[in-house]
Amino acid sequence: MKIQMKSAASVAILLCSALGGPAFAQSPKDHVVTQEIFDKWKTQYSNWGRWGADDQKGTLNLITAAKRKQAAALVKDGFVVSLERDIIAVPVPEDGQAAPRTPVQQKMLSGPPKRTTGSTDSLTIAAHGYDLTHFDAFGHHLYDGKMYNGFTAAEHLSMETGLSKGSVISAKEGFFTRGVLVDIPRLKGVKYLEPGTPIYVEDIEAWEKMAGVKIGSGDAVFIRTGRWEREAEVGKWSVGKEAAGLDASVVPWLRQRDIAVLGSESALSVVPFPKTTTITNEDDYLPAHNFALVALGMNLIDNADLGQLAVAAAQRKRWEFLVNFAPIRVTTATGVPINPIAVF
Repeated sequence: MKIQMKSAASVAILLCSALGGPAFAQSPKDHVVTQEIFDKWKTQYSNWGRWGADDQKGTLNLITAAKRKQAAALVKDGFVVSLERDIIAVPVPEDGQAAPRTPVQQKMLSGPPKRTTGSTDSLTIAAHGYDLTHFDAFGHHLYDGKMYNGFTAAEHLSMETGLSKGSVISAKEGFFTRGVLVDIPRLKGVKYLEPGTPIYVEDIEAWEKMAGVKIGSGDAVFIRTGRWEREAEVGKWSVGKEAAGLDASVVPWLRQRDIAVLGSESALSVVPFPKTTTITNEDDYLPAHNFALVALGMNLIDNADLGQLAVAAAQRKRWEFLVNFAPIRVTTATGVPINPIAVF
């Protein structure tokens, strides 16, 4: 029998992979992220195969029964906060042609004067974009034609029938876990962050120290930028072209902490990139956002409203809470509106 010896580094990586994490998950201190570095991370910090070749739950596997019990114990006064923005439905025009990506269109099907005993309607939802609070399934983004865990778009994504793998049905049991608010405006002593402001690992860790929390395995983490407060005071961001959010250099840290779910007030990533980020691959146009979905198998909540959560947390001086939410069980969908509920 011939035995091949492996280097100590290789053994360390293999052992750590078996234990559920990469060997040395370090975010660059200088924040420099090139395309070459980012491409290496796609392999080095990937969760593909971690929970089996057929897994479609990804980091939701980190929400264990023990984690749910821990989360339930966080409920002290029963105060609840919704993290969803109000949905303003737009009436369907007479010609049926609404503006592209209108979040929700409503068509009344029955009601007064023809029917006086009640009413019915039909809602048409465009789940993604930069307005509606929504849940991203894994099939929403691809790397080289593959979604989380290597499922190919060619085999599992159809324009006629949607997703057969990586859809929202993978989260049909919903979420019930410890939530942690990361309030970056409060950390920096401002009402809101300006568009294009990057959030680095040192910002998150400074917040942990200030708030007295430690983000850990199975947590649902919500990154507040103050987007909606700024919109009310100054006006809207240039949607899709600018946003405060996570810098690409945060990616290894996300893997190291084994976060289960990430929520933010936009699409997670800072836009435009800071000068330290030289990523050019079109698959990586939202580096943190797309990496979380595809490489980590981490569901995301985009466009959450974290303002009232920030108020409730500050009043209690407690930035951890129970959070629960349940995506509707559309078997083939890439995303759906979501209403996360925080309970203190």
